[in-house]
Amino acid sequence: MQADENYEETNLESGFEQADDALATVTRERDELKDQILRVQAEFQNALRRERSMIDVRKAEAVGAVARDVLDVMDNFDRALESARSGGPGSASIVSGLELVHKQLLLAFAKHKVVPIESQDLPFNPDEHEAVMQRPSSDHPDGTVIQVLAQGYKLGDRVLRPSKVVVSIAD
Repeated sequence: MQADENYEETNLESGFEQADDALATVTRERDELKDQILRVQAEFQNALRRERSMIDVRKAEAVGAVARDVLDVMDNFDRALESARSGGPGSASIVSGLELVHKQLLLAFAKHKVVPIESQDLPFNPDEHEAVMQRPSSDHPDGTVIQVLAQGYKLGDRVLRPSKVVVSIAD
């Protein structure tokens, strides 16, 4: 009888050890699967962030392409407006009409975050200005924009086209 009791006790201990091993294996597999799920979720969130960022970049590029196409039209419009302003007495109604259309164009640009670069009477900034010529000036400090020949524009912080300017030099 003693041998039977020892055999049953050994089998019982062996069964507990096997159950403990199985439980440890299942727990380890569960933890590995849980870790994999967390990694996949993190990768998915990162992919979503990258995609949103790329959409914003593509949108800005599209608006920039359209704005660059319209900038040449804006230049010609500015020239026509300037010519009408210097005209005779009959040009007053033309000037007011052109000024209205000019404001509408600027509002349409602003709606898409395309804004003119401020240049007149400001220090020359090579990131925003293209110096076409230099002119001596006793009225302005050296390196000041004294005339804007073609208006520059920015899309947000990005320069679409620099302003073409005349820069003062010391007499």
